[in-house]
Amino acid sequence: MISRIDLRGEALPEGSALRDLLPRAEFDVEAALEKVRPICEDVRHHGAAAVIDYGEKFDGVRLERLRVPAEELRRALDELDPAVRAALEESIRRARLVHRNQRRTTHTTQVVPGGTVTEKWIPVDRVGLYVPGGRSVYPSSVVMNVVPAQEAGVEGVAIASPPQKEFGGLPHPTILAACALLGVDEVYAAGGAQAVAMFAYGTEGTAVEPGCAPVNLVTGPGNIYVAAAKRLLKGRIGIDAEAGPTEIAILADSTADPVHVAADLISQAEHDPMAASVLVTDSEELAAATEAELKTQVAASKHVDDRIVPALAGRQSAIVLVDGLDEGLRVVDAYGAEHLEIQTRDAAAVADRVRNAGAIFVGPWAPVSLGDYCAGSNHVLPTGGCACHSSGLSVQSFLRGVHIVDYTRDALADVAHHVVTLAEAEDLPAHGAAVKARFGWKVPR
Repeated sequence: MISRIDLRGEALPEGSALRDLLPRAEFDVEAALEKVRPICEDVRHHGAAAVIDYGEKFDGVRLERLRVPAEELRRALDELDPAVRAALEESIRRARLVHRNQRRTTHTTQVVPGGTVTEKWIPVDRVGLYVPGGRSVYPSSVVMNVVPAQEAGVEGVAIASPPQKEFGGLPHPTILAACALLGVDEVYAAGGAQAVAMFAYGTEGTAVEPGCAPVNLVTGPGNIYVAAAKRLLKGRIGIDAEAGPTEIAILADSTADPVHVAADLISQAEHDPMAASVLVTDSEELAAATEAELKTQVAASKHVDDRIVPALAGRQSAIVLVDGLDEGLRVVDAYGAEHLEIQTRDAAAVADRVRNAGAIFVGPWAPVSLGDYCAGSNHVLPTGGCACHSSGLSVQSFLRGVHIVDYTRDALADVAHHVVTLAEAEDLPAHGAAVKARFGWKVPR
C-alpha cells in the first residue's frame, strides 16, 4: 500500500540531491497557466457575467447573482448543528488568542541625533479569501483566513467559495455559517480561477447586485487552477502562496506508537488522491508495524478507494528508513513538510532542531488534525517544499511594513558626504546632487 525508500548504510547526499530522493507529488502549475489564462482574461473583460458562465460550466449551476444574500448567511447560522457551532466558536476563540499576539507595533529607531527611522505596520485595505469547495467542506479554512486578517486590522474582507448545485447555487451552508459567525457578510458563490480573477479585476455592479471591488491580496488554499491563477495574477494582487497537495511527514523512532502513526498518515491521505503521507524512521520494527496498522485502519476508513489508497500508494507517499535521528532530521529538513510531526524520545528537543516545516507538532498528543481545527495555530501552510523559504498564513501576511524617514538639516549634513560618495561610486551623480543642492554645494549643470 505504501512504498519504502531505504537510505540506510550510506552517507546522505547534500541539498537538492537529497531532496530528489524523497517522495513528492507532481504538481505542474506552469502547465495549468495556459488553461486559466483565457478564464482570467474573460473575467477581466466581462466581469460577473463571465464568472457566472464559468460557474455553470465547472460547477453545474447557473446563478442569477454571485453575492450571497445576507439572509442566507443568517439562515445558515440559525440552522447550523449546535455541536458544529460550538466547535467553530472554540476554533475561532483559540485562533484569536494566537493571532492577536502576532500583531506588530510601530517602532522608532534614533539612528543619530535628529535622524530617525520609524517602522509602521499598515494593514492592506482589502483582501479576497478563497475557501475550497471540492471533495470536502472547509469551514475551518474560513476561520484560518478570516481571523488573521481581522486581527491585522483589514477593513475590507470578502470570501469566495464555489457554488454547490445541491444547495441552490450557494456555497455549502457550513461555510456560510462560519462566515456569519466571523461577521463577514461579503461572500461570493464563485470558485476556481474565475474567483481569483474576480478578486483581482473586480466586477461592475448590476441592477441585481453591487459589484465586487478589486482586492489587494488573495489568500487561501485551492486546487491547481486556483494556484495557477494566483501565479498569473501575482503583481496585480498579492498572494499568500501557490498551495499544492497537502502533506504530512512524521519523524519517529522506536518509541512511537504505530497506531498513532498510521492514523495520522491516513488523516492526510483522506484529503485528496495527491495528498502526501511520509514516515521517516530509523526503526525497522516501527516501519513494519505501521504498514500492518495501515492495512487494518484503511479497511475501516471512509474515502478508501477514491482518496486514501491512491494517496498512500502514490509516488508522493513513502516510509523512509534512515540510520539514526540525525539523518532523519536531515531528511525532514530537505523535505520541508507542510505538517511535521515529531514522535520520538525527547520530542520537544528534537523539534527545536528542525529548520524547515510549515508547522511542527510535538509528541504523541499533538496530531496534525488538532492544528487543522483547534490548536490555535494556522493551517494555511506552505507545501511542496516551500517551507524552506516561506511561512504559513499569519497576521503578518496582511500587514505592510513602511519606513518613515525623518532627518533634520544637521543630521543630513553629518552624513551628506557619504551619500555623495556612494552615489558617485554607483555612477548616479544626480543622487548626490539632490543632497548637494540642499547645502549650496556645487551641482553639475
